[in-house]
Amino acid sequence: MARHLITSAIPYINGIKHLGNLVGSQLPADLFARYQRARGNEVLFLCATDEHGTPAELAAAKAGQDVADYCAEMHLVQAQIAEGFRLSFDHFGRSSSPENHKLTQHFAARLYEAGLIGEVVEKQMYSPTDGRFLPDRYIEGTCPNCGYDSARGDQCDNCTKQLDPVDLINPHSTISGATDLEMRETKHLYLLQSKMKDQLEEWIDTREGWPVLTTSIAKKWLNDGDGLQDRGITRDLDWGIPVKRGDEDWPGMEGKVFYVWFDAPIEYIACAQEWVNANKGDNWERWWRTDKGADDVTYTQFMGKDNVPFHTLSFPATILGSGEPWKLVDYIKSFNYLNYDGGQFSTSRGRGVFMDQALEILPADYWRWWLLSHVPETSDSEFTWESFQSGVNKDLADVLGNFVSRVTKFCRSKFGLNVPEGGEMGAREQALIDELTTRIRAYEANMEAMEVRKSAHELRAIWSAGNEYLQEAAPWATFKEDEARAAMQIRLALNLIRLYAVLSAPFIPDAAARLFSAMNTLDTGWPDDVATALGALPAGHHFDVPDNLFSKITDEQREEWQTRFAGTRD
Repeated sequence: MARHLITSAIPYINGIKHLGNLVGSQLPADLFARYQRARGNEVLFLCATDEHGTPAELAAAKAGQDVADYCAEMHLVQAQIAEGFRLSFDHFGRSSSPENHKLTQHFAARLYEAGLIGEVVEKQMYSPTDGRFLPDRYIEGTCPNCGYDSARGDQCDNCTKQLDPVDLINPHSTISGATDLEMRETKHLYLLQSKMKDQLEEWIDTREGWPVLTTSIAKKWLNDGDGLQDRGITRDLDWGIPVKRGDEDWPGMEGKVFYVWFDAPIEYIACAQEWVNANKGDNWERWWRTDKGADDVTYTQFMGKDNVPFHTLSFPATILGSGEPWKLVDYIKSFNYLNYDGGQFSTSRGRGVFMDQALEILPADYWRWWLLSHVPETSDSEFTWESFQSGVNKDLADVLGNFVSRVTKFCRSKFGLNVPEGGEMGAREQALIDELTTRIRAYEANMEAMEVRKSAHELRAIWSAGNEYLQEAAPWATFKEDEARAAMQIRLALNLIRLYAVLSAPFIPDAAARLFSAMNTLDTGWPDDVATALGALPAGHHFDVPDNLFSKITDEQREEWQTRFAGTRD
């Protein structure tokens, strides 16, 4: 039994996430976790809310709440929405947890002892109007690289270039809008990444089969311009993890906190400790410490391309630099952006369909299927209501749903609600078994490789194979001439429904659960041998006719939703 540690990029606490966030990390990570569990492997799937930094402060101020209260409330909201989308986290933690405080301060001490943290007196943007230093995300302006007019002081969301506030053209405070910003001296800690450039590059070169998107971004940051730059890891903020060396105070760093991009990835490890402390598991170290058994774990991270630099460079620098036997990531599955109707999704600007809104109008499986079958793997992709309607109606309703309805209702009308006996299978049935065997092996290979679109394509083809068989065999016509043969065909088709439930569960878990229930079986065994799998429901086995598996989206509904979600959220 293989062991898989899976993490998805932890979402910011500043409000409910949109569908682009969902498909860029959490949803494909859930697909992979569900698949590995279905294959009998041991999985620890972790995620959390990213609660520190300026996004949390800004969102709390906008909501008129204390930042700690706001984060606690939004964590519950995001956890409930994740459950609504059937994200099967083993634990959904919080970066503000005591476990993450302690572990972040521990890593800071280790890095300092290793000579990888330096104190730097620097000039930072100060706003006389606001009476405070402005962290990077409190400053916006025009990106000097691509001209995007809403670039933040730390990074441009459009071109992903790492920035400093002084690089921005026409910068302004996001708190007050003030433009009378000035540079004043302050002291901060820097992670001396430049000292680790060769080690990081060598480590990246040992990772096998990473997506081109992942490696190209990492190499660009390593080698562009002056190469890998040292990175500030503290900020002048009230909300965050206090700067300490382990349990000891850090002289000169009083009143400062660690930068959110330093402590957030450490939460992946702390989340496992939270998992144990919540009495959900009994040993987190066997997943994270190679001296405690984690050397046989395969660790996979899922994230959008904007998170790649920190997960390929800064977080590995923290892990490697500590000199301790922590588990390093084996594979980073990165994604491009999902755009919305000709523009970008944006949490901060309220553009697009958000996760709570999506669940208000349709069940999770509708969204899961379309998003995963259109995941932006090789390039940016776009959500349109026409494409969504087509995907739901053609794939879920016409192919899968229609097959289940036709088979179960025909059997009920001709043979009753027990699997009929029938005769022996013939050449047509063997051809179907051969096709399914080939396609299921391809489906498995694509899932193992985390090729999400290809996996969805094979699953759709497996559904279609059943419909094509049904059309060719035509048991409704066969029944008139050879009842025993028609019974065999329907017995095979009923077993196909159970098989479809097994294979479809990672993509559409609720529909799969309904199919298992209708087929009156707890047998979720994977079809290692297709012929055997198609005999799982024996003659005489009772089943029920399920309600309509998927409803079609009408033109009227599509038009209504297009108008309702025209691009902004109040």
